[in-house]
Amino acid sequence: MLTVICEAPGSLRAFDRDMPIRASDEVLIRVRRVGICGTDLHIFTGSQPYLEYPRVMGHELAGEVHEAPPASGLRKGDPVYVMPYLSCGNCGACQQGKTNCCVHLQVLGVHRDGALAEYLAVPTAFVHRAEGLTLDQAAMLEFLAIGAHATRRADVQPGQRVLVVGTGPIGMAVLIFAGLRGGQVTVLDARAERVRFCMDQLGAHAGVVLGPDDEAELARLTAGAFFDVVFDATGNARAMERGFRFIAHGGKYVLVSIVRDSITFSDPEFHKREATLLGSRNATVEDFRTVIDAMRAGRVPHAALNTHRLSLAELPERFKSLLDPAQGVVKAIVEC
Repeated sequence: MLTVICEAPGSLRAFDRDMPIRASDEVLIRVRRVGICGTDLHIFTGSQPYLEYPRVMGHELAGEVHEAPPASGLRKGDPVYVMPYLSCGNCGACQQGKTNCCVHLQVLGVHRDGALAEYLAVPTAFVHRAEGLTLDQAAMLEFLAIGAHATRRADVQPGQRVLVVGTGPIGMAVLIFAGLRGGQVTVLDARAERVRFCMDQLGAHAGVVLGPDDEAELARLTAGAFFDVVFDATGNARAMERGFRFIAHGGKYVLVSIVRDSITFSDPEFHKREATLLGSRNATVEDFRTVIDAMRAGRVPHAALNTHRLSLAELPERFKSLLDPAQGVVKAIVEC
């Protein structure tokens, strides 16, 4: 089967290898769609934590059942999506239902080989029918579920002032689901075209382009009070530290992105606001269901998000172009 592997930062190679043989508790999936995520771009550039090379990337996937255990209820040809966070089910986090931050978590495409191949064997517990969804929609569930989880974690309420810093796909997912919860969302990003996209296509209430006057503009938009909830989706340590300045008194700061670095903040400023600091990692089954319900109701502009398409065979040649801001990539989907 055709497989694309990242051998080292900056190096992708397509090759043929044997189709996996599924274990008794696994489903063998014929992969049909794979979304390219910021995580994959970070793997390619060498800036992704918790990863060893070589690695087959790809954790946003949809496909069809090729083989499945009889007791699973899945049949050959069934369209499916995959929860790519392979949790143990036994640790303290899992026992509390927080499978997204399992102590022994293995993420497809990060800790173990992922979906940039024609076939993939996945434990049955993490394979779900994609009823009522197209394959393209099913391949977008994972990154959208991260946004749904972050906004649920923050408990965004109707009418709250929300700031999303960083408008990559994850930031856009946060924007969409904060808006669906009734938040009044402002976005902040260095790229003016991304800010405009968020306003024109995704319903952002306001947008600010990073620059010398951005903080003054954010203050103006909130009458000097700043934001009830701030989400960081930049993957940049300096931006994460700066975001503390945008929290309203009594507000929350949610770190959705992750960096290798330590981050610091002013304790007196944080304390006088009685601010709440939250980490948000991955998503749970509940968050996936939230996204599926919203998609089925036509409340997620998935067609606008899918800006680029390419085949598995051409991925090594074209992958680097996905990093080029001039290409205007929001979400690229690989067709297998």
